[in-house]
Amino acid sequence: MLFRKKPDQTASAAPAAMPVPALTGVPSGLVSLAKTAAVSLEKRGLTGQRAAVYLVVDRSYSMKDYFRNGSVQHLADQALGLSVNLDDDGTVPLVMFDSQPYPLVEISLDQYEGVVAQQHQMHGGELTMGGTRYTVAMQAVIEHYLNAETADPALVVFQTDGDPQDKDAARLQLAQASKLPIFWSFLGFGHSRVRFLEQLDTLGGRLVDNASYFHAGARPTRLPDADLYDGITHEFGTWLAAARAKDLLR
Repeated sequence: MLFRKKPDQTASAAPAAMPVPALTGVPSGLVSLAKTAAVSLEKRGLTGQRAAVYLVVDRSYSMKDYFRNGSVQHLADQALGLSVNLDDDGTVPLVMFDSQPYPLVEISLDQYEGVVAQQHQMHGGELTMGGTRYTVAMQAVIEHYLNAETADPALVVFQTDGDPQDKDAARLQLAQASKLPIFWSFLGFGHSRVRFLEQLDTLGGRLVDNASYFHAGARPTRLPDADLYDGITHEFGTWLAAARAKDLLR
């Protein structure tokens, strides 16, 4: 992945006034998402902020209906729409996980339609969907980010529909990761809120608060895109300020 340092740019007073270069080369199917994401970022004072956007997707067996009805693919499209405004290389690294991590692939502006279903089937479809271990996915993201050697922070959209089997390890991993320029935006699917994600959101013993939690509900495709983006970014700006105060960002 290629990254740029944050340009000298001030936020526009009008939410609709998004940096024009951000839409260059954006497929028509993603333009509306990119514009909606821009409004959410502007509301947080984050217009012009650079960040590497990652997407982590739960592939445990309880997620099968979300793969069937297109919810996961829609989330991938939404992540790309967010990335258009934050990341300058037109790609979002995708990590699928269940009891194990699956090889990281990049969703790109010129190759995103049907990628989730393709990867899901490549890994065996529903026949191979396993349990839920957060740490295998977190470690995959951290390793990829560190190897990229970028000066930009990472914004990780981490989706799941339930508690993990490795709760203690996940708590430790998040606490240790608070020393890195990585923010974890946990996103819950399902009828009920994911209790463990709520615990991670308020976890003690961290250098900075490096996580947030937003629940997208049992029918994520019916959630307005604006609400999804607001939920993903609502604590990102606060974390950026805290990370800079702790010299985590260059």
